[in-house]
Order: sequence, then structure tokens, then C-alpha cells
Amino acid sequence: MLYLAYQSRDDLLDPLRTVATTLRSGLVPWLSGMPQNGLSSLAAAYEMIARAKLSHSRPAWGIDTVTVGNERVAVEEKARFVSPFGTLLHFRKDVATPQPRVLVVAPLSGHFATLLRNTVKTLLADHDVYVTDWHNARDVPLEQGGFGFEDYVEDIMTFLRVLGPGTHVVAVCQPCVQVLCATALMAEEDDPATPRSITLMAGPVDTRINPTEVNELATSKPFDWFEKNLIATVPSRFPGGGRRVYPGFLQLSAFMAMNMERHVKAHLELYWNLVKGETEKAETTKTFYDEYFAVLDLDAQFYLETISWVFQEARLPQGLMTHRGRRVDPSAIRRTALLTVEGERDDICSLGQTAAAHDLASSLKPYRKRHHMQTGVGHYGVFSGRRWENQIYPIVRNVILSAD
Repeated sequence: MLYLAYQSRDDLLDPLRTVATTLRSGLVPWLSGMPQNGLSSLAAAYEMIARAKLSHSRPAWGIDTVTVGNERVAVEEKARFVSPFGTLLHFRKDVATPQPRVLVVAPLSGHFATLLRNTVKTLLADHDVYVTDWHNARDVPLEQGGFGFEDYVEDIMTFLRVLGPGTHVVAVCQPCVQVLCATALMAEEDDPATPRSITLMAGPVDTRINPTEVNELATSKPFDWFEKNLIATVPSRFPGGGRRVYPGFLQLSAFMAMNMERHVKAHLELYWNLVKGETEKAETTKTFYDEYFAVLDLDAQFYLETISWVFQEARLPQGLMTHRGRRVDPSAIRRTALLTVEGERDDICSLGQTAAAHDLASSLKPYRKRHHMQTGVGHYGVFSGRRWENQIYPIVRNVILSAD
């Protein structure tokens, strides 16, 4: 009923948004070249109403070119491999000199992989980049089966084997745990596709360290509470009708509640920028929220197992994590370089939670390990923005080059 109620409400509001869009379009000819007045205020109000919605479709990556050296090079998106719940997407480009191959593992936590657009674009200048482009669970038919924590780990290992030996991995946020698991399992098998390096960025490897509000929410309620209150069934009108999911709109609501004052302020500023005709400032805000309001549903099995195994039981750091009945042992990692990155002001994965990977990968020699704590950034600043580009990325690039 939860999902149906949300969808019904959205359907009821859709005509209002359509009317607002039409009315604003009718005002546009009267606004050009005119100073701020009542019409501009009205047009801004109509636009704000028209924008009051969520999207359930992946936004475009929009990376058509990238600068390699002094040359502008065309970028083409190509699916290298497709599983029921994810596409191994290649950002292919023609360059004269081979570049290190990097798999960017995106989080599956309510948003599409395009949230890492800045991460991918920055890496593209010096690397041959692939990304895990996860599918919206509400669009995956029931006959494709479920998707749990172990399936996520399995997909990472499959993608690495498709790419072959010599791949480097950059994991952002939630999948740091799964990437560490996959690397350990492959290393134990002496799999030739075991990654040469793994960079774990702001991920919940050990959530018992400096618990955040997110961690405390996950541990403050019994497991049954999450299943009873946060799991919904996809309506029959969608391809994944009947699938049990953790809806993306619930995850978005939780994220916004953590910083509601900031989001309200941003939308008030957007309104006044529209009124005053400050187009560039308005477009920056709209671009961010177009991405932020594009939500992805998670298969219920994956969400519930993540809550239980990562946050409530901390299985990996306690040596209790298994995969298909086999114990996951990070000490099996012996030749893969490890870089961990944390943000000083991260209120989602706090300091120490990602660095815990170094203790778990106990067989790695010190020269294969490195940790970086970035001052002055929160969670998103670790993998997006100026400090990512100018201070964090050079370290990531150097670790990859030294391990390649």
C-alpha cells in the first residue's frame, strides 16, 4: 500500500504540474529583457510547482568529450556486459597511449550511478573507465529473480572477470564493503582478474567506529521494523510489478531530513534567482536537484541484508561475513594495493569506518597501503567537487599508476 499511495499522490499532482508548465510558457514572451516584476515572480512560482516531482529514470551521463593531455577526445557509452540488475558501462574513447583500466563501483542506495558523473569525468582524463550502472529494481521483472548482498558481490566479480587481469577498482560509499569482499574471495582463489588496486572512498567497512546518525538509525530499531515499515510492493503498472523493494523516495526523504534546512534554503535561493533572472545560478541548482531527485528502488533483499549484515551485525569486521556459504577473509588479499579515503566532515560514513579496511587486509605489506583523510569535506566532497578533483584525485591516480 505504501508504494501505491505514493504513486497515486504523484498521479494526482501531475495535472497541476502540467498546468504550471503551460502557464509559465505563456509568460516567457513577456519576461525577456524586462526588470524584476510581478510577472517574473509568478513565472518563478509556476516553475517551482512544475519542478516539484521525482524522476524514476536514470539521467543522462552527458559526458560526450574529455580532455586527454592537450587534446579534446570524443567519449562513447557502450554496454560491455549486462546482468538483470546492472550494466557494465564503458566510457570508450580513442587515445594513442593505453591507459590503466578502472572499474568505478557505484553505490546502490537510492540514486542512480550518474550521481558519480564528476567522479567518472575526472577519472576519464587518465584512465579507461567502466562503471556499474545499476538498474532500477522497479523496472526488473519478477522472473529475473531477487538481488541480495551476495548477488551484488557476485556481479562485481563477474564484471572484473569480463574486464580481465589488470583492472583497478574505485568504490564509492556503500559498495566499499562488497568490493573488499569480492577482492578477498578472488585473491583467495588466486583469480587472475583480482584487481591490482582498490580505492575505497567513504564506505561503511566498520560502522561500529564513530557511529553517525545513519548508523544509529540502523541499530536503534529491530530488524523486523525495517521489513514492516520500509518495504513496499511495486505496483503492477511497472515492469517490476509485484517485486518487494525499498523505494528510492523513502531513501531520498531520509537523506533530506538529515539536512532539511539546507534544502529549504537552496530552493528559496532558486526561486529568487529565477525571479531576478540570474540564470546561471538557477541552472546550477536545478542541475543538482534534477540528479538528486532521480530515485532508484532497491530490491528488498539487498536492502534488508545490508541493514542486517553491514550495520546491525558488522559481519565483515567481525570475521562473520560469508559468500555462498564460504567465509570472506580479507587477510587473503596479498598483492592488491589498497587506498582508503575519508572526509573530515562526513556525517554518513564517519572517520575510521573506511580506514578499518587496513586492519582487515592484514596480509598486505605497508607499501601497498595508503590512507587519506581530506580536510574540509563532507560525504559528497570525497568524490565530487574541487577538493576531489584537485586534492583527492591526484592521490587516487598515483596509487593506480604505482600498482599498474
